[in-house]
Amino acid sequence: MVQSDKRMTRENRYNLLFRSVVLACAVLSVFITGGIILSLILNTFSFFGEVSLFEFFTGTEWTPLFANPSYGILPLISGALIVTLCAAAIALPFGLFSAVYLSEYAKPRTRKVLKPVIEVLAGVPSIVYGYFALNTITPLLQRLIPSTQIYNAASAGIAMGIMIMPLVCSLSEDALSAVPLGIRYGGIALGVTKYEYVKGIAIPYAFSGIVAAFVLAISRAIGETMIVAIAAGARPTLTLNPLVSVQTLTAFIAQASQGDNPHGTTPYYALYAVGLLLFVITFIMNTIAHRTIRRVKQSMGAL
Repeated sequence: MVQSDKRMTRENRYNLLFRSVVLACAVLSVFITGGIILSLILNTFSFFGEVSLFEFFTGTEWTPLFANPSYGILPLISGALIVTLCAAAIALPFGLFSAVYLSEYAKPRTRKVLKPVIEVLAGVPSIVYGYFALNTITPLLQRLIPSTQIYNAASAGIAMGIMIMPLVCSLSEDALSAVPLGIRYGGIALGVTKYEYVKGIAIPYAFSGIVAAFVLAISRAIGETMIVAIAAGARPTLTLNPLVSVQTLTAFIAQASQGDNPHGTTPYYALYAVGLLLFVITFIMNTIAHRTIRRVKQSMGAL
């Protein structure tokens, strides 16, 4: 009886210690995140003390390091948008189709070989993709379209799409494989073909997981730095032409963080304004995705 009480007391101490450590880690994570956001907001206020919101969101020129600086963010937003759309055009369809093949059509032996090969692409450093875009993709584009500039958004977007495709493939394949066997066997019992099962049962059931994969991949593309810094160029241009040089939000942060901006100056605080805008964009995307997933789950539960 005494040994049992001692054992329970020891287990209670371990449980209390474990819960305290987990709680401390959670609180620390919240404080770190809050500190980062607070730092962005405070320094952004200093920036908007010198630059008007109207100029920042409607200006068409971004030249913070010039003698007569301009702080219109639209060129950086358009550059990030073009590169992200190019990456999404590559990664989303190819990643989803690869996931469907691995989940529904590939033999077990083939799947064991192909899935690790695809996931290896996710481990390649982004700087390698940047030089791959500059030295391989850009010359190919110039052969097909001679007007393509050396630094352009298309080559950076294609390389970025290749980089994030394993993320889409892996998460989508996991979502498709999570379809219950009862639903799968029910479709087989009804005599549906493999295509009809994938189109009408598997993808709708795994839609929330597929949407999550798409959002994570696009967020990864928006926040990518090295590929766009190497292959897309450093010219803030308000354009929708993917064959010309552009500068994205992250590429400007990388360029301006090299020590050319003295502390306390307006170009220095512009870094934080761009960083806060990048944070807001990704936050809105994740919020929209969360609501979309919740609505899909509610509609599927009502069926």
